Amino acid sequence: MRRRVIGAALAAGLLLSACSGISGRMRADAPTEEELIVIGLSQVGAESDWRVANSESMKAVFTEDRGYRLLFDDARQKQENQISAIRKFIQQQVDYIVLMPISETGWDSVLQEAWRAGIPVILVDRMVDKSYDNLYTAHVGSDFLQEGKLAADWMETRRRDEEGPVYVIHIQGTQGSTAQLGRTRALEAALERNGNWTLLAQLDGDFTQAKTYEAMTVCLGELPPGQEIDIVYCENDNEAFGAIQALEENGYICGEGGVDIISFDATRNCLTSCLEGKIALAVECNPLLGPKVEEVIQTLEAGGTPDKHTYAEEQCFTREDLSESFIAERKY
Repeated sequence: MRRRVIGAALAAGLLLSACSGISGRMRADAPTEEELIVIGLSQVGAESDWRVANSESMKAVFTEDRGYRLLFDDARQKQENQISAIRKFIQQQVDYIVLMPISETGWDSVLQEAWRAGIPVILVDRMVDKSYDNLYTAHVGSDFLQEGKLAADWMETRRRDEEGPVYVIHIQGTQGSTAQLGRTRALEAALERNGNWTLLAQLDGDFTQAKTYEAMTVCLGELPPGQEIDIVYCENDNEAFGAIQALEENGYICGEGGVDIISFDATRNCLTSCLEGKIALAVECNPLLGPKVEEVIQTLEAGGTPDKHTYAEEQCFTREDLSESFIAERKY
């Protein structure tokens, strides 16, 4: 599998680093050029706080001191850039390709090229279409449908005794991405179950604060004067920040007695807004996936077969679950 021989010292001299949150292996002495495991990583971009934290996690794990050479490529939210990066990694004969796919489809040719080159592909965060199952080795990320179900359950519990209409605005993430598909599916199922819930608008926020603010501002301007809004379901934190800005500029109260803002990711800034009462529910999506990706690679290095899917541990937060000290200690 490997394109260069890994010295025995690499396997023997690696130590667990639990206190830093980076699992896996650490050399006591500096590895030689020939001993480094070369990883080509294609990241979606830096469109959100979550994405930045995810990139930092990867860079913290895959260092030369730990026995790796990381070739990091920022696709600037364009799939064609990711495809070009993967083809370059194949030409460079990397040992592993780590891909954060911007969407689930469109990977046929390039994944086949990696497979023919004998380079394992590890998916991180989002998934690819099931038709590509034999073309990637493992996936490390989140169960986005389950995240959406947790949010829907909370909303249904909170609105259980309401007989009147419940007005919802839905702000979607990047179209076709696994996070968007799963979180959207969960909300749409909740809307079908609850006959008194009304979807006022479904907007494309593309997981960014700026685009959400613009889309939400236009939407609010088109609604009837005085239109009640009960829930704004945002598919990540940055969308929640953009929605809150637009809502408040248009005279809406976010929080108790006003609009329930639902957010996904639960980064530190989101939890601060939740503690302040502006965000009603923050559903965690853990970006610190570097250690779990390393576990997959080290399983392969040892000749083992990793789990096809590895999901991060996650939870939900409301204002009552939080404190300033908890947020301050959070790693992202």
